[in-house]
Amino acid sequence: MSAERGHWSSRVGFIMASAGSAVGLGNVWKFPYVAGDNGGGAFLIIYLGCVLVFGLSLVMAELAIGRVTQLNPAGAFRKLGGRGWAMVGGMGVLTAFIILSFYIVVAGWTLAYIVFMAGNTFGGLDVEQNTAIFTQFVSSPIQPLVYAAVFTLMVIGVVLGGVSSGIERASKWLMPLLFILLIILAIRSVTLPGAGEGVAFYLMPDWSRVTGATWGGAVSQAFFSLSLGMGAMLTYGSYMSRQQNLARDASMVVGLDTLVALLAGLVILPAVFSAGFEPGAGPGLTFMTLPAVFAEMPAGALFGSAFFVLLAIAALTSAVSLLEVVVSYCVDQKGLSRPAATIGAGAVIFVIGIPVSLSQGIWSDITIAGKSFLDLADFITASVMMPVGGLLIAVFAGWVMGPRAIEALKSHPDQALPLAGLWLFILRFVAPLGIAWILIQGFFF
Repeated sequence: MSAERGHWSSRVGFIMASAGSAVGLGNVWKFPYVAGDNGGGAFLIIYLGCVLVFGLSLVMAELAIGRVTQLNPAGAFRKLGGRGWAMVGGMGVLTAFIILSFYIVVAGWTLAYIVFMAGNTFGGLDVEQNTAIFTQFVSSPIQPLVYAAVFTLMVIGVVLGGVSSGIERASKWLMPLLFILLIILAIRSVTLPGAGEGVAFYLMPDWSRVTGATWGGAVSQAFFSLSLGMGAMLTYGSYMSRQQNLARDASMVVGLDTLVALLAGLVILPAVFSAGFEPGAGPGLTFMTLPAVFAEMPAGALFGSAFFVLLAIAALTSAVSLLEVVVSYCVDQKGLSRPAATIGAGAVIFVIGIPVSLSQGIWSDITIAGKSFLDLADFITASVMMPVGGLLIAVFAGWVMGPRAIEALKSHPDQALPLAGLWLFILRFVAPLGIAWILIQGFFF
C-alpha cells in the first residue's frame, strides 16, 4: 500500500471512522420516522434481525475485499475478479459521487437549522408555520447553496488531511461528541411529560401492526443505514492492517451504527408523543414537526440547536467517507495527488449539487420521469444503484471468491472462524434474496 493512500494508525481510529461512515442522515433523520410509520416496537425487532442476519455479513464482505486488495472499489474487483467485475466497483464510486451531490444540499439544511434554532426562529409557531419557513428556505436560489458550500468545504477540509491525520483524527473527536449529544437528548426526551407513551410505542412490539411493508421497510432501513453498496466500507477496509481482527471490528462498527439509530428513536419519538404530534409524520418529521416539538420544550432552543448539531455531525462523517471513495479511485486509478483529487472532486460535486438545490425552488417545474433532480438522484441511488451494488457484492464474495473470502477475513492463517460457513451461506442465499426484495419494493410499491 502506497504512502499516498495512507492507513489507519489505530484500531480505535478505524472503528470510529467506519462507524462515522455508516452513521449518517439515514440513522438520525430517516430511522425514527420509518419506525414511526411502521408501528414502532415490532419494526424495531424486525430491523435488528435484518441488521444481524445480512447487514453484518455485507459489511464484513466489503471490508474483506478492501483489505485483501488494498485498493479502491474499481481496482479491488478487477484484481480479484478480472476486468468484467471492475464495473461493479466503478458503479460503487459513481453511486458515492451521485449521493454526495444531493447529500451536501440536505446536510446544508441541517447547518441552517442550527442557526434557526439558536435564534429561536420557531418559538411559538405550529407545524404549519414551520412548514412554511422550511419551504421558503429550501426554495431560495441562494441561501441553501451558501450552506451547501460551507458543508462541502468542511468535507474537503477533512479529506484533504488524509486517512490518519484527516479522517481518523476528525472521527475520534466527532463520533464521541455525537454519542454525548445523543445520550443527553435521549435523557431529556424520555423525561418529558407524556413521553412514556412514546417510549412504549417505540420499545413494546405490537405485532398486529406488522404488514408486508413493515418487513420491507426494516430490510431496506438495515441495508441503507449501514451505507452498503457504495464502496465506502470497501475503501475504508483497504486502509486496514492485515493484523486487525476483521470480524470483531466489523461487529463493533455495525453495533455502533445500530446504537445511534436506536438512540435517535429515543430522542425523537418520545418527544413527538409528549408534544401530541403524529409519529408517522414521514420525512418532514425532522424539519417541520421537530422544531414545533422543541419550541414547546423548556430550553427548547438549546436542545433544538444540539439536535441539529448532532444531525450535522452525522452528515459530515458520512459525507467524508463518500468523498473518500471518489478520492481513492482518483489516486489509485488516475494517479492524481490527494489534494488535486479532493479539491477537484469536491468542486465538481458542488457544481452538480446546484441544480439539485434549485430543483426545490425556481427549477421545481423541471422534472425527469416526473421527479425533481433531488428526488431522481435519491431514487436512482437508493432504489437502484445501492441495492444492485450490494447484491453483486454478496454474489461476488459468496460465489466468485467463495473460500477465498473466508481466508480474506483472517488476521493470521491459523485463525479459527467457527461461523465462517454460516457467513458464506448468508452471502450466497439470504442476502441476495433480501436485497432483491428491496429492488422489487423500490420499483413496484
